[in-house]
Amino acid sequence: MPNSHGSMDTRSKPLAFAGGAVIGALGGLIGLGGAEFRLPLLIGAFRFGPLEAVILNKAMSLIVVASALPFRAQTVPFGAIAEHWPVIANLLAGSLIGAWFGAGWATRLRSETLYRVIALLLVGIAFVLLFGHDVSGGLRLSGAALVVAGVIAGFGIGVVAALLGVAGGELLIPTLILLFGADIKLAGSLSLAVSLPTMLVGFTRYSRDQSFSVIGRNRVFLLILAGGSIVGTFIGGQLLGVVPGAILLPALALILLISAVKVWRHA
Repeated sequence: MPNSHGSMDTRSKPLAFAGGAVIGALGGLIGLGGAEFRLPLLIGAFRFGPLEAVILNKAMSLIVVASALPFRAQTVPFGAIAEHWPVIANLLAGSLIGAWFGAGWATRLRSETLYRVIALLLVGIAFVLLFGHDVSGGLRLSGAALVVAGVIAGFGIGVVAALLGVAGGELLIPTLILLFGADIKLAGSLSLAVSLPTMLVGFTRYSRDQSFSVIGRNRVFLLILAGGSIVGTFIGGQLLGVVPGAILLPALALILLISAVKVWRHA
């Protein structure tokens, strides 16, 4: 994999903060960490190689998820999450394996191939935002069929989360609603409970690759990006009641599609 194409000296600190704020605001508007939008920014604006961008994105996603879970405790107490441990365990049975394999595949892919994989996954996430974000009801599975479906879904989500460096909430939340009948607020917290260990597994696998050193070389950049993201998340939360969903989701999906084209061209 290629090394980064720049350094913190050439990567503007104000731009890093502003970029993090914009991405955080987008994530706050739709209730996600914004990692899907951060990845194209890391590749396009800050000129990181694809694997290094994924690893940095994974580190940022860990920060966002680790802070979001306790912040949501007032709305969804930890006790309510613990009551649904079978659901969490069901999805983790697949997502942990998927995250390990996904991270392993990413480290072995040629840069050009990884660019294309990232671009295609961004297109997929765009369609999920358009058609899967406001799902309701359930598939009425039970018993062994539900367990198998949960493991398969978890595996796929773990692979995608590892390849993109995302928390996977945009896929986990519809899965929790459709498969397990969770309401939207509970699904949001359950998705964080599944995402955190899943991301840790992917992060551990990435730590075995030499590209993992990108975190040490860009500590200041990462902290500035994280600070901007926290500010942006707050702003996005304040704007949530102002921007209509009928406009928001198509606009965000369009941003992802444009980003996918730009990432594909990097190949």
